[in-house]
Amino acid sequence: MAAYRPGVLIGNWVEGERLEEELLRDFVRKRERGELLIQKINKLEENVFKKTQLSVSKDGFVHFGDTVILLNPASKSSVENYPGVHGRLTLAVNMGEISLYSAKSLPVPCGVSAVESVDPRGRNTFCILSVDGGAEGEPIRFGQNFGLGTTGGFSDQMLYLASDHKSFLRSAKKSYLQQVFLTDELSYLSCWQAAFLDPQLRLEYEGFPVPANSEIIITHCHTNRNLAVPRNFWTRSYFGKEYEVICHTYLDSHKAEEDKNYWVMVTGNPSDKNSTMIDRPNPHPSGIRKEEFLKEM
Repeated sequence: MAAYRPGVLIGNWVEGERLEEELLRDFVRKRERGELLIQKINKLEENVFKKTQLSVSKDGFVHFGDTVILLNPASKSSVENYPGVHGRLTLAVNMGEISLYSAKSLPVPCGVSAVESVDPRGRNTFCILSVDGGAEGEPIRFGQNFGLGTTGGFSDQMLYLASDHKSFLRSAKKSYLQQVFLTDELSYLSCWQAAFLDPQLRLEYEGFPVPANSEIIITHCHTNRNLAVPRNFWTRSYFGKEYEVICHTYLDSHKAEEDKNYWVMVTGNPSDKNSTMIDRPNPHPSGIRKEEFLKEM
C-alpha cells in the first residue's frame, strides 16, 4: 500500500473547499457594502476626527447657532492638593467600544468625556441652540436657557447634552455623581444656563450678553448643578485616556466655584480659519500698564 503524500486529500476535503469559498464570497460581499470592521473604523475616524470650522464672533459675544468648543481651562490647583491632570480639556463625544464597532452613527444615549485635544474636530464641537424662541444670531444672555447640540462629525442626526438627578441605577461610572450624557430628545433635561464667574457680581450681570472666550459657569437648569470635570477620574477608551464629565458644584472656602466648574466657549480665529481664539497670541503677555491703556484710548 502506497504511503501518504502531500498531494493526497483526506477527510472532508470537499466540505473544506466549499467552506473556504463561502468565506471568501462573504468577505467580498461585506467589502462591497462597507461592512468590514476596518472599513467601519476608518469611516468612524473620518467623521469623529473631521476638521470643523468654528464660528467667528464679531462683537465678542456668543450667539445662538454658533459652533464652539467647550473648554475647561488649565487647573490652577497645586499638585500636592490636586493629583489630577492640570492642562486644558475640552468636552467631547465618548462612544462605547461595542457601539464603536457596530454603529454607523452616534448611539442613543451617548456618553461624553473631557479630552486633552483642543483642536476643533467633529467629536468636540458643539452648537448653541435656542430652547425658548430666541432667534439665531442673537447673543446668549446670563440666566437664559440654551441647549448644546453636537453631531459628532456625522450629518444624519444631532444629539443634545443632558443630565438628570443621580439614582441607584443612574450615576457617573467613576465618581458616582450626577452623570452627563447625550440624548436625541430636546427637553428640559437638556437646558443649560450661563452664570457670571464672580458670585458677588452674578446678579448684576444677569441679562447681559455672554462673552466669548471668557471663563463662565454652566449650570444645568433641571438639577441646578454646574457642569464640571473632576480631573481625578479617568478611563481608557478607543481614543485614549479621557476624563469624566459630571454635573456637580465644587465650592471653595469662600463659597465660590472652583476651577473644575470653569468653562470657556471658544470661537474661531478671524485671522486664521484653521485655529481658535485660544491659539491667538496675547498682544500684551506681561499685562498692560495704566499709561499704556490711556494712550491706546
